[in-house]
Amino acid sequence: MASLGDHDEIIKSVSDAPPTHYMVKIESFSLLTKHAIERYETESFEAGGYKWKLVLYPNGNKSKNMKEHVSVYLALADSTSLGPGWEVSAVFRLYLLDQNKDSYLILQGKERRFHTFKREWGFDKFIPTATFFNASNGYLMEDTCMFGADVFVSKERRSGRGECLSMIKDATSSKHIWKIENFSKLDKESYDSNAFFAGDRKWKIRLYPSGTNHGTGTHLSIYLILADPETVSDGTKIFTEFTVRIYDQLQGRHIAGKVTKWFSGSSLENGWVKYVSMVYFTQPSSGLLLKDVCLVEADVCVHGITSAL
Repeated sequence: MASLGDHDEIIKSVSDAPPTHYMVKIESFSLLTKHAIERYETESFEAGGYKWKLVLYPNGNKSKNMKEHVSVYLALADSTSLGPGWEVSAVFRLYLLDQNKDSYLILQGKERRFHTFKREWGFDKFIPTATFFNASNGYLMEDTCMFGADVFVSKERRSGRGECLSMIKDATSSKHIWKIENFSKLDKESYDSNAFFAGDRKWKIRLYPSGTNHGTGTHLSIYLILADPETVSDGTKIFTEFTVRIYDQLQGRHIAGKVTKWFSGSSLENGWVKYVSMVYFTQPSSGLLLKDVCLVEADVCVHGITSAL
């Protein structure tokens, strides 16, 4: 008896009627093995409003330790287009033509759920290779065979919202130094550094030379900005650890602020309203503003990303 991937019993039958949804004819079948083609996917075909493929393993699905069998599966061709949470339930029949009797061997299992994380169902032991290669059985004649499929979508649904948090092992940080010249002549509310990359995201440092909010007029305000908000889809959050330093250009006693924050489409910036007082910043002995130049460094490390399922 042939078996499904999870060893459920299947229905095995014979019919004179060919499959209505898709057929694949393979000529010179033996050359698949000669050319080390362990897996063959057909072009996609439509059934029940979705696109599917037939997947054949001429010498068995090695990932499931199948030997001495032909493995055949039905796969959802483009599960990514379904969107988060979609599932498609279908009953399917897979066919093999008996060229001697002009009839079809049909294998059918129970209803299966196809989704992003399980897009392929079928039969690990569709037919023993000894049976298949024996010409008297009619399945492989003159090195040619024909497989087919019918698919019947029984239901579809979208599950509730969900998310996936992917923590990044051995995450590395990226540093960016911003040289700000003629500081005393800055007359805009805020200035942004050039963009730089960290954790495959684009960032900027934003400086308010006269402060902002409750730091206005008394402190410098500094923020880290997610510079490419258009790439942050709904449900995406970026777990980020970052340090912002202003260099002490005289004695190397830099001042720094370090924080861990979640960035998202609704939270594109994080930082300090009162990063450093104007009095200390402009004091010559602090070394933070030397010859009307200051140096600001951002050290950014992305440790994890949450995305919608």
